[in-house]
Amino acid sequence: MQPLNGQIQTADWKSEKHVPVIECSEQVKAGEYFKVTATLGKAIAYPNTTKHHIRWIALFFQPEGEKTPYQIGHFEFCAHGESAKGPNESIIYTNHEAATTMKTGKSGTLYALALCNIHGLWQSSKSLALG
Repeated sequence: MQPLNGQIQTADWKSEKHVPVIECSEQVKAGEYFKVTATLGKAIAYPNTTKHHIRWIALFFQPEGEKTPYQIGHFEFCAHGESAKGPNESIIYTNHEAATTMKTGKSGTLYALALCNIHGLWQSSKSLALG
């Protein structure tokens, strides 16, 4: 049996639409809140249809020197054009973008994990330094 982490895919978000893009300052002040955004399709448009969509994005922070990451948030996207009339017949669509504010007292690494209903799990990371 292959462990779940063997199912997580990575790539450059500039060439693969499924990879989450983490946006925030690369250097933040200890103990001060800062904004973090994770989204998909920044360089290559993502279809976001009933048939092909992002179900959720989860954001984690791994402080330097600590054994386990902290989950910052889990963001579910529940409207992809589905309706009682059929696929892509609704006027309601959610955009696959998650934003939050956080603070930390340590440098570390932010991780974003996204689930595509067809193509599985995708991960990206971004280093975060205190300044």
